[in-house]
Amino acid sequence: MAAPIDRPKSRNFGALRPLWPFVRPYLPRLVGAGFFLLVAAGTVLGLGWALRHLIDDGLAGGNAELLDRTVIALFGVVVVAAFATFGRFYLVTWIGERIVADLRRAVYARVLALSPGFYEVTRTAEIITRLTTDTTLVQTVVGSSASVTLRNTLIVIGATVMMAITSTKLTLMALAIIPLVLVPILAFGRRVRHLSRESQDRVADVGAYVDESLGAIRTVQAFTHEDLDRSRFATRVEGAFDVAIRRTSMRAILTAIVILLVFGSVALVLWIGGHDMLAGKISPGALSSFVFYAILAASSAGAISEVIGDLQRAAGAMERIIELLQTEPVVKAPPSPVALPVPPQGRVAFEGVRFHYPSRPDRAALEGLSFEVKSGERVALVGPSGAGKTTVFQLLLRFYDPDAGVVRLDGVPLEAADPRDVRGRISLVPQEPVIFSADAWENIRYGRPEATDAEVRAAAVAAHAAEFLDRLPEGFKTFLGEKGVRLSGGQRQRLAIARAILRDAPVLLLDEATSALDAESERAVQDALDKLMAGRTTLVIAHRLATVQKADRIIVIDQGRAVATGTHDELVSQGGLYARLAALQFDRPRLEAAAG
Repeated sequence: MAAPIDRPKSRNFGALRPLWPFVRPYLPRLVGAGFFLLVAAGTVLGLGWALRHLIDDGLAGGNAELLDRTVIALFGVVVVAAFATFGRFYLVTWIGERIVADLRRAVYARVLALSPGFYEVTRTAEIITRLTTDTTLVQTVVGSSASVTLRNTLIVIGATVMMAITSTKLTLMALAIIPLVLVPILAFGRRVRHLSRESQDRVADVGAYVDESLGAIRTVQAFTHEDLDRSRFATRVEGAFDVAIRRTSMRAILTAIVILLVFGSVALVLWIGGHDMLAGKISPGALSSFVFYAILAASSAGAISEVIGDLQRAAGAMERIIELLQTEPVVKAPPSPVALPVPPQGRVAFEGVRFHYPSRPDRAALEGLSFEVKSGERVALVGPSGAGKTTVFQLLLRFYDPDAGVVRLDGVPLEAADPRDVRGRISLVPQEPVIFSADAWENIRYGRPEATDAEVRAAAVAAHAAEFLDRLPEGFKTFLGEKGVRLSGGQRQRLAIARAILRDAPVLLLDEATSALDAESERAVQDALDKLMAGRTTLVIAHRLATVQKADRIIVIDQGRAVATGTHDELVSQGGLYARLAALQFDRPRLEAAAG
């Protein structure tokens, strides 16, 4: 048996109660599964009764006709048990798969709505684990363990009652032996669980190393690190193997001890029961029936003990899932959002904005920032690294709300508007373009899914992306690889620009959109951007002289404040921070020529 998924457990089975809203829509199927469960348990218990009559009345009595009828009845019981087991298994599995699908959809919908601030303090890997591993644990309980527990509980109770009816003396003896069997199960079981967790840790180490090394395969090969990586990977694999063997050995010992004790106890009961049978105190059929029920009760009790761990893990998993489902996004639409004006104007204003990132509450990213951008104006944001330029974009997209002050779009405070309406009026070209594991059609169409193929191609042509996309093996249909690995940095950037062109929003945010381009590509894309920026409000985070010089106005940001505003020539002539940044970051010979 595979080691159980290693996730923290919870003894609070009440944590599974929030599953009820997901179960309730499928109540008729649940009732059907319960019916088949009762039938299956009843037929299994009926086998012992049939066995008794088969031996006492059919075989020992020498009655061939009764033997035939008993065998036919026994076969009928088996047929009913088979059909009931099929019905129970199908319905319970269906319910489990359906519920976990609904649960995953609910969790994914929730995490998509959570603000970026949530992801600053929460690991993405943990969220993925809750979506996959934790929901799988819940599925195991709903689709298997709960049914197994109920079925075996019914069988244990029924078998014990039938044992007592058959022979009170032998039943009391069997019950007295139970503690003897439980001691090694509890003692060795704890050690097996510990080794199972350790085994999962070692396997996780193997997976993490593979993910890291293959994710950086170009770096690995560029630094000829293959031999060392093979050695380190082999060490981790051997570590996982050693723990797995220790776990397997412990499970084998536990299994052997349990088999020895259980069947030794059965042999003891058979010996005593055999003497009672010879003395005429119990019939052969009754003794056979008793042994059948005893084995049935013991195996069912063992099955229950195995699924208790699954129930505990599922309870812990449900606690973590509910924690996600109950997390409210910090940034969300107000109860009565204010509608943005139509047609859009593209006016942007920051009024005394102060803001701290959730992960850095002791340091202000923006401190009293104020500026205004008119409709259709091109404004460049310039400043040293960490000055707050990117934070301006983050707040304008309403990924965060300011701690103080107001951010406005077309005169409407963003906190009073629906974030989806705000973001629907903005196009973003980030410095590090995001390319999805799909083809060019899907990547460019990402910002406007309803766009036609002709519109997508027109956007690609405008961004000078069609020229390289058409050369790919399948053109625009070519799979671009994970994160666009099959494209160069400049090609990924042009694809991101095509996406922004297609979105056709009134406000354009450019985070140094030409930074990854060579000189020839930059000229082509800059021409496309000039056409795109025409008639649109544009904010540019600028690090290149060409970009800065084409701006209508430059806002110099330092330590979260706007320290200077003006054109390139005005700011250079004033000296100060902008002149120093220009000398360090921009093309100095061209700067000196431009300054005269």
